[in-house]
Amino acid sequence: MGSGGELRYEISQNAYIKLVLHSLKHKTSAVNGVFLGRSCDDVVQIIDSVPLFHNHLGLLPPLEISLIMIEEHYAALGLGIVGYFHANERSDDVELGNVAKNIGDHIYRYFPQAAILLLDNKKLEALPKGKDRLPVTRNTCPEQELKEQNDYNKIDRSVIMRERRTWWFLERSKGEVARGLYMKVDPSLPELYTRDASKNWKLAGSDGGCRLTTKEPAANVVLLDYISSKKWEDVVDFDDHLDDITKDWLNPELFK
Repeated sequence: MGSGGELRYEISQNAYIKLVLHSLKHKTSAVNGVFLGRSCDDVVQIIDSVPLFHNHLGLLPPLEISLIMIEEHYAALGLGIVGYFHANERSDDVELGNVAKNIGDHIYRYFPQAAILLLDNKKLEALPKGKDRLPVTRNTCPEQELKEQNDYNKIDRSVIMRERRTWWFLERSKGEVARGLYMKVDPSLPELYTRDASKNWKLAGSDGGCRLTTKEPAANVVLLDYISSKKWEDVVDFDDHLDDITKDWLNPELFK
């Protein structure tokens, strides 16, 4: 892996928004999906996400069919399955269950840098109600890491501060305050798991550091726009596709 540093995961805006919308569409059910991307030096680049199921997540036949179709499609684009995302059924369930671990184990066999993303259900529940503007995942790094990003100059450094390992920033667009919105970026959300030397799934990072970031700094602002227009209603997963093959699991119209 490149320079041998600590492995980081970078997720594209569309991949991130799609998985959140999938979870919101089926907020009373457990949902899951896979990440597509590639590894470059010490960064796993998550380019896209594919929603899988909202019913019977552990059934092997539909899972095998979906993974074969996904692998064949994305291999032609030079991408492979690099991880898995999961949201539990109950809002108070914060454990990484056996279904998630087993699917993660399968992906790990083919991609040893694979990670599992466990979404925060309580935060997901609050998003459509407008009660919580905190992002589901962090979309920036500490100040020293912001310098490495192309959009560093868009961040107002005067409002970057650290408070109990929580970072605050004010995003600017063309020199103006973007929506006048402060975003709280909590490194504990969501939970990112990787396999340790004992082949057990453990929380990534020894200090909850910047292991998962969104590629585009404004991803959470865009997400709120999609939520306000109820775009989650348009998300198609493999359950939908297997019930009606005219429904496209690639979701080509979602971001148009």
